[in-house]
Amino acid sequence: MIEAGELRKGLKILLDGEPYIITEFQFVKPGKGQALYKCKLKNMINGTQFDRTWRSGEKFEKAELEEHSMQFLYADDDAFHFMNTETYDQIALTADQVGDAKNFLTENLIVEILFFESSAIGITVPNFVEMQIVQSDPGMKGDTATGATKPATMETGYTLQVPLFVDQDEVIKIDTRTGEYVERVKK
Repeated sequence: MIEAGELRKGLKILLDGEPYIITEFQFVKPGKGQALYKCKLKNMINGTQFDRTWRSGEKFEKAELEEHSMQFLYADDDAFHFMNTETYDQIALTADQVGDAKNFLTENLIVEILFFESSAIGITVPNFVEMQIVQSDPGMKGDTATGATKPATMETGYTLQVPLFVDQDEVIKIDTRTGEYVERVKK
């Protein structure tokens, strides 16, 4: 059990049988009376957020979550398929469960999948991925102003801005946290 005094940003607790993560935390000590712990909570299953205030001395159950390394296999019409690299068990996640991570999922990519009571509730892709550009127009001569960019479409269909010197069919490194170009990958 976790006491209210142990609450912190990023802590995962169980409320009403569902896992929540504390996204914001504030300790308030009024002039008289008990200390208060104001938290903003996010449901880790459906993403709903709300504020809640607790008094010191209240207790909570810690959310028992498991994280497994899994390999992305393929995507079909309604699901993204992953395989556990240790047990070879396969699971399928919906597009809603995968979210924006779908932009960076390439065949055989190892990702971390978060489980709550043996149900997948979230996915974490590596901070940097290497992907091939499948469509990009050549940079025009004279477009050489500092920092000039052009759109490039990646193998997953994701489009981002790249420098003019980057060509079609090149492999580039992308920061998955921002979705931005980092550098060309040397062959």
